[in-house]
Amino acid sequence: MLSKVSEIQLSYKDVFLTSHTTAIKCSSDAAALLYQSFDTKTIALQETFKVLLLNNANMVKGIYTHSTGGITGTLVDIRIIFAVVLKSLSTSIILCHNHPSCNLKASTLDKELTGKIVKAASYLDVKILDHIILSPKGNFLSFADESLI
Repeated sequence: MLSKVSEIQLSYKDVFLTSHTTAIKCSSDAAALLYQSFDTKTIALQETFKVLLLNNANMVKGIYTHSTGGITGTLVDIRIIFAVVLKSLSTSIILCHNHPSCNLKASTLDKELTGKIVKAASYLDVKILDHIILSPKGNFLSFADESLI
């Protein structure tokens, strides 16, 4: 007996303008691009977790909005993140979330989550280049720059 199986498909939508040849060279490049992808009306209201998908030359493939939560947190499902990473054939990623409070200090939970994602990525030969925390004012904390990753 044959049964139907659903196909999983990734789609892209143009939310902001970027060149198909946009390469990420440093944390400020990534932070600026990611900040553009946030809704300025809600960045100070609730946390959102995003993933910047990159190819082997650090060229931008897309930005995946993973979750939107409350004032002090959002849920992150590592399995879903890596389903998107693998389906998009990304070889490296940059993690990102915002802190509506404008506090750019990485919490213990931020550090633990990043460690879990880095460990999972190592099994899949995916590089985690950074984890960026954005504030509503546009400034940011880079885990890579602070030697937290």
